[in-house]
Amino acid sequence: MARGASPGVEPVVGEPAAVADLGGERALLVADVHAGIEVGLRYERGVELDDRADERRERLCGLLAETDADRLVVLGDLAHRIAAPEGEEHEELEALVRAVTDRVPMTLVEGNHDAGVAEAFADDLDVIGAGGGLLGGVAGGDEASRRRSGGVAVLHGHTWPDPALLDADVVCMGHEHPQVRLEDSVGGSRVERAWLRGRLDPAAFVGDGGSAAVADGDPPELVVFPAFNERSGGTWVNVDGQSFLAPFLPDALPAGDAYLLNGTRLGDFRRL
Repeated sequence: MARGASPGVEPVVGEPAAVADLGGERALLVADVHAGIEVGLRYERGVELDDRADERRERLCGLLAETDADRLVVLGDLAHRIAAPEGEEHEELEALVRAVTDRVPMTLVEGNHDAGVAEAFADDLDVIGAGGGLLGGVAGGDEASRRRSGGVAVLHGHTWPDPALLDADVVCMGHEHPQVRLEDSVGGSRVERAWLRGRLDPAAFVGDGGSAAVADGDPPELVVFPAFNERSGGTWVNVDGQSFLAPFLPDALPAGDAYLLNGTRLGDFRRL
């Protein structure tokens, strides 16, 4: 999509990342980086894994160059441990934030694992609160004269969102780490990260007490991002008994398609 076109969100083929063209700015979006996950797993479960901090940082910087992005937007859970970052985790975050912001500005949408991250890196990051916010677009007006504001709405997804996000064209979220379990004809199986995309149900999205009024046109599309960090686990969306993490899923996505990172469309995730 050329700069200056209508806002849209296009996955980067083969990667857990997407590009949002916001008219005057091109943003690279990722979710659930979980920097410091190896430190966290060692502390929480006694699991020893090789450190991939350098690889994560290089992948992000490589994607910024590949996509010619003007900004990096992390849809929550930049860090792994829920406590304020310290020690090796803080060191990884410091190196990652510095490497990114030496190239482009960086925006963090606060997730449930980001306690203290915004404060620790207040001079380096633009921060959007847990209720979410709008990238691009224009103000949607007062309640009496609401209109579609356009742009791309972003949130993490661990709490109920700001109803104003319904004025966007597309809503992007993380938190869920969607995965699919695929089986072959001889009984073998593998698990792969996946995207979920579909039209959003406004009433289920905002929850009790929120206004589900939608501006002019259809409700926005909801895009659930795969986790950037391949070690962070996730929700198997096509396995019975799996519980979704976001309070508004799966109800807010009554008919959504699943896609593999390579772009393969698997169809309705409820029927896989």
